[in-house]
Amino acid sequence: MKLTVLGATGGVGRHLVAHALADGHQVTAAVRDPARFTVVHPNLDVVRANPLDPAALGAVLEDADAVLSGMGQARRHDPLKPASTSARAVAEAMASAGVRRLVVVSAGTLNRSGAGQTFFVHRVLTPLLWTVLGELYTDLETTERILGESGLDWTAVRPSRLTNQAGRGRYRHAIEAGPIGTSIARADVARAMLDFVTVPETFGHAVGVSS
Repeated sequence: MKLTVLGATGGVGRHLVAHALADGHQVTAAVRDPARFTVVHPNLDVVRANPLDPAALGAVLEDADAVLSGMGQARRHDPLKPASTSARAVAEAMASAGVRRLVVVSAGTLNRSGAGQTFFVHRVLTPLLWTVLGELYTDLETTERILGESGLDWTAVRPSRLTNQAGRGRYRHAIEAGPIGTSIARADVARAMLDFVTVPETFGHAVGVSS
């Protein structure tokens, strides 16, 4: 497949590119600063593009089969609201380009119903995280709302706490529920996102993922 990756210099985005190339896909990495992205591969095109600008994204979506986004806030406060702003931009650009499949990274903390979660995670950990990182999660909730209104074949992947540990190459997932566990490696989140690209059952849904 021909895949476009947004946020390719971030923690999840770097793994998205690495897994996609290992799987034999043709990858276009849309980055604001190509100097920060040093990966070289015959199936990789690194293109300078602002992921918050729909006009800039048009060129990187040409002939794409799917878009995968690792966009999100790198710190607690970010006036650019990168997750929701990029979601709005890419949804507009995809509609114009006729590309339908979109997979984005979100957060397990957005599972407000607690379906598929333990009492501790739902009643203790989630409220604590909302208190500390509420601005970040509000941006992600806005992102998921934009996806739901986009008319695209979207999936929001909601991981538990992210770690930089080596990926296990496996994960647990639950559609419109979970995540089940309390943590997951960024590499395994990327693995899940790529796997879900071709899983119709995930279209139009949030999917909790964890180790």
